[in-house]
Amino acid sequence: MTRATEAAAFFGITTTIYLALLFQWLPITLPETVQNFTLPVLPWWALVSFGAYSLGNIGYHVLTFRDCPEAYDELQVQIGEAQRDLRSKGMNIK
Repeated sequence: MTRATEAAAFFGITTTIYLALLFQWLPITLPETVQNFTLPVLPWWALVSFGAYSLGNIGYHVLTFRDCPEAYDELQVQIGEAQRDLRSKGMNIK
């Protein structure tokens, strides 16, 4: 089972359970507060929570991004080669 299939199955089952509870298709009695106030806004809460987690995760990984000194040195060599090549063709480079 691929990761996409697992995710699709999870969201499919979760959506089915959510809709069954929302439209009272299951013989489960929920408290009136949960049925009328919590269940209708649950998808928005999940979406906002996922967005907050995603932004936090991206921010953390940008903050702790590891520098690559080898890549920096290689890039500096390539920039020097490009500058020499352009100078040999008559372009002024500062």
